[in-house]
Amino acid sequence: MIKKIGLVKNTRIPQGQKSSKKVTIFCGMAVLAALLMAGCQKDNSTSTTPQASISTNLTSSTDVDAKPVYLGTAVNFTILSETGISTTGVTAITGNIGVSPIAGTAITGFGLKMDASNQFSTTPIVTGEVFAANYAPPTPAKMTTAISDMKTAFTKANGRTFPAPLTEKFAGDLSGRTLHPGLYKWGTGVLISGVGVKLSGLADDVWVFQIAKNLTVSNGAIITLEGGAQAKNIFWVVSGKATLGTAVNFKGNILSKTLISVNTGSKVTGRLLAQTAVTLIADDVYPY
Repeated sequence: MIKKIGLVKNTRIPQGQKSSKKVTIFCGMAVLAALLMAGCQKDNSTSTTPQASISTNLTSSTDVDAKPVYLGTAVNFTILSETGISTTGVTAITGNIGVSPIAGTAITGFGLKMDASNQFSTTPIVTGEVFAANYAPPTPAKMTTAISDMKTAFTKANGRTFPAPLTEKFAGDLSGRTLHPGLYKWGTGVLISGVGVKLSGLADDVWVFQIAKNLTVSNGAIITLEGGAQAKNIFWVVSGKATLGTAVNFKGNILSKTLISVNTGSKVTGRLLAQTAVTLIADDVYPY
């Protein structure tokens, strides 16, 4: 027997029951949403597809190379001296040379010819110009500044403490050694015998040699540069005198507190900056 089922029309639900049902539906939807989100995160964590990420660049500098010694306007000179420059024999110099505060008469052996401006002189053995403190303006001021810059460069180079100095290396005898970039400091003199020395490094590497007494480079010694090392980045800071023997092949800038003496037939790739005199005997000197 089939019973008839009557439809209840306009059946009202009490207000309290309505609120309860709404809360139940809302909570159910919230739980469902949470479950769906958890599932998505799990899928993402196990996916082999690369995920976009936000990264922060925390690059830290590892380049701790020292900077080259700043020469100021002294860089405009291949040879600079306070008390005179002399040469005998067939010498060849590339670049400017100059003296101050002494007059041009302290530049001997060059056969100087004064330019019409009286600001500089020339000579066949210097590919450049020759300046002295007693030449016409603006040369005197120019030379005063260059000498001041040279002395400042010496003081700052000799006072360097970075990078940490290698002190008394090889007891000052560099003969036959290979030296890597850095700051070297001796309370004595430094010797390079006829077997020479090698400086090995890259093109931007810097060597600073702080020498409390004399630098002596024996006859026939060669300073060999390896790995791209450049003479312009090598600084011999000599508180005594610097003496290069005969037939020496020297690399680097000499900043000397006193005399720089270059003997017969030597070749210098660098600058000779002396707070007293520079003497040459049939040598070739050119900056880099």
